[in-house]
Amino acid sequence: MAPANDDTEGFPPTYSNVDFSKIKVGIKTLNDAIINLGDYKRVNPTLGDKQEVLQAINTCNYNKMREISNFFYKTSGIYSRLCRYMAYLYRYDWLVTPYINSNTVNSDKIVDSFHKVLYFLDNFQVKKFLGEVALKVIRNGCYYGYIINQGDKINIQELSPRYCRSRFIVNGRPAVEFNMKYFDDCFTDSTQRMRMLKLFPPEFKKGYIAYKEGRLVPDFVGDSAGWYLLDINSTIKFNINGEDFPAFISVIPAIIDLDKAQDLDRQKMQQKLLKIIIQKMPVDKNGDLVFDVDEAQQLHNNAVRMLGRAIGIDVLTTFADTTVADMSDRGTTTTTDELEKVERTVYNEAGVSQMQFNTDGNIALEKSILNDEASMYNLLVQFEEFLNLLIQPFNKSPKKFYYRVQLLTTTIYNYKDMAKAYKEQTQMGYSKMLPQIALGQSQSSILANAYFENDILDLIHVFIPPLMSSTMSADVLTNKTSSSGGNSSNSSEGNGEVGRNEKPDDEKSEKTLKNKESMS
Repeated sequence: MAPANDDTEGFPPTYSNVDFSKIKVGIKTLNDAIINLGDYKRVNPTLGDKQEVLQAINTCNYNKMREISNFFYKTSGIYSRLCRYMAYLYRYDWLVTPYINSNTVNSDKIVDSFHKVLYFLDNFQVKKFLGEVALKVIRNGCYYGYIINQGDKINIQELSPRYCRSRFIVNGRPAVEFNMKYFDDCFTDSTQRMRMLKLFPPEFKKGYIAYKEGRLVPDFVGDSAGWYLLDINSTIKFNINGEDFPAFISVIPAIIDLDKAQDLDRQKMQQKLLKIIIQKMPVDKNGDLVFDVDEAQQLHNNAVRMLGRAIGIDVLTTFADTTVADMSDRGTTTTTDELEKVERTVYNEAGVSQMQFNTDGNIALEKSILNDEASMYNLLVQFEEFLNLLIQPFNKSPKKFYYRVQLLTTTIYNYKDMAKAYKEQTQMGYSKMLPQIALGQSQSSILANAYFENDILDLIHVFIPPLMSSTMSADVLTNKTSSSGGNSSNSSEGNGEVGRNEKPDDEKSEKTLKNKESMS
């Protein structure tokens, strides 16, 4: 007999030990009523759980936040695209400018060293490197590297942010410390560990020996052993606004909510497809059963066998009157897509307009894009300082002349407008290279093409552009005016067309497009 405080008290003895979540409905079983939503949590209970994410943010657990960020970068299309959008927003077009401080400098020497700087940066593949670093800064919150000088070429050894830290600034540059436990943790085999030490710069081997000899003691209470200060002139570090955590870590809780909402929506859609066949056993006028329980069970089993393989159909046999209560709200005439609300929350947390990824109208996004550019500009300035650091060996006589690298503020959205603005400034005597650089060409390729086409192929005398008023001489203009009788008019006026030129469709407002469509 069941104890008095048992939950099964009051049930007949036959059902006191029945697990109602396992009651068979034909060949199926009933699932528990507990809803377990969210694929991320099922895939990874630690990284995909909202509470774990918020806990990592609250405790400033940088390593945990990086693991979470990289997990969602691989599994969430929204998060991955958001990271790549911000990292590749700028095109990282660069310009080298010689600063000449003396009139006694030989021009041939300036040109020669100028070409060396261009060749050096071309070999470094500036755009590719900066784009990859920006993506890692967005994903991990920071980037640590060690500069390896190989003469006319530079390589960067990436360092794991888990084993790096920077607590001080020396001469405007971060002092990077590396924990030599990295080699013991990542390379358990001694032979492989020594092989990897040889691949790293000699400074790491020196630090690892000091770590093994016990000379790298903790610096403060709660610190761990093994931290070694690397050469300040050989290390680099990038982050955004001085923070080492992933830039969009606060967006991930909203992405988890969206995943749960999508899971719930799928279950609701499956529920709409479900059909239940109810067969009610008859009773006589006195309310007594026409069939006994065994006969009713046989009728139920017959229906189950017939429909057991049918998709979305279940069978219910009962002696009682049954009704199905509809819990949906019928008081409103319009329905709202709840998923759109949750999805909009993700982009609100990111501070990025959703229209940049899923545009459903001709809506101007210039202000939102400008905000995105501003949030990444701090990283662009760090990249510019890094490039000027790389070309320091070429500035051997800075009092006479030196070189500086400038990163243009060209983005994937404004580079055409920037090239057009630079072209207009060229007409005022400004740089002739900037329009082409804004379009993606390097300075070295511009100079090489100009020399090859003008001096080698002599195309300047083969392809002659049409004469314009700005390029004609005074005599040509006088002869043309007299021959035309003094009548001059532009083509648009001659054709009877007035007003400004029509804008392209992508620059028109929605109202203009609708009016144009209604007139056609």
